[in-house]
Amino acid sequence: MPAMVMTLDLNDPELEFSDLVYAYQSWVMAVINDEKLDSEDKLLSDEITEDALNAMRFLPGEVTSAIETSLARVYDVDADELAALLFPED
Repeated sequence: MPAMVMTLDLNDPELEFSDLVYAYQSWVMAVINDEKLDSEDKLLSDEITEDALNAMRFLPGEVTSAIETSLARVYDVDADELAALLFPED
């Protein structure tokens, strides 16, 4: 099943906060899927990564942290390990 690609248009007046959350959440889930789960389907793409990085510019840190924490719990991934997977250069 191919991943749904949603490219954010930051100039779109119809763009909503939920679109930004969805973009960031999709990236975190794709990283968990590709790095931690025994899934044959790879979800991470350049488009998903780019949308997430753009969304991060507008999302408060509390929101991105809540998304990361929630998904780490759901997928039983250590929060520190997830942070290292999401931001390996930090």
